[in-house]
Amino acid sequence: MKAMKTIWVALIAMTLAAPAFAGHGHKKDVVDTAASAGTFETLIAAAKAAGLVDALKSDGPLTVFAPTDDAFSALPAGTIQTLLQPENKDRLATILKFHVVAGDLGSQALADGARLETLAGVDAVIRQTEGGFNIENARIVTTDIDVSNGVIHVIDRVILPPKQMSRADSAAAISNAIDRGVPMFNHGNMQATVAVYKAVSEQLMREGNLTTEERARLEVGLMEAANTHSSRASAWQLRYALDDVNASLHGNGQMQANRQMSR
Repeated sequence: MKAMKTIWVALIAMTLAAPAFAGHGHKKDVVDTAASAGTFETLIAAAKAAGLVDALKSDGPLTVFAPTDDAFSALPAGTIQTLLQPENKDRLATILKFHVVAGDLGSQALADGARLETLAGVDAVIRQTEGGFNIENARIVTTDIDVSNGVIHVIDRVILPPKQMSRADSAAAISNAIDRGVPMFNHGNMQATVAVYKAVSEQLMREGNLTTEERARLEVGLMEAANTHSSRASAWQLRYALDDVNASLHGNGQMQANRQMSR
């Protein structure tokens, strides 16, 4: 009896801690489900101001990482009021789209290092911590809220998309990294060279305005560098990838087919 009582206490505590989502029978869409919970009023107001309500009520499927009212309240004072102004509609829409992914991605799709292509056109990265999964440093506090047009995961803070680098800035970042890396390499400091090339590659993956092919080339370079037997080999694999992407940035954006395989 004592064990049964403990179980019931735990269940009651979980129920009180989780957002109250209505619709156990007929499933509602993202917007109506969030509205019925009573803890996403700011998110709904922001979606209306950004003109995204119809998109969030579409057939989808969509995966929404939904910040609570408390998450919005944690933003610097005046931020919400400023974003809700008509002149900031596009900026607000971009922020909200950074919380939405096309497709129905349940918790089984969450994995450390997973990159999710958001509707903002910028990837959001999932990280696993001791306390569970984060997306862009926002803790995912509730998962797998099933709705008629996808799934909702609740997060504890608003995530902001990184400022995207122009293609010219991306090319400049590569050139600067190579200018730093070459002297290090020539003086035998292979690990420092790898660190410089890896850092700029990851920055471009996160912030660069790259084509799919350019992004894929950097992914291959990072993967090959991680699987090589020495720092020297890792530095060269990253350098090859950066050279290829740099050439593409200065050209027409088309990667040469299988160029990385001919090294």
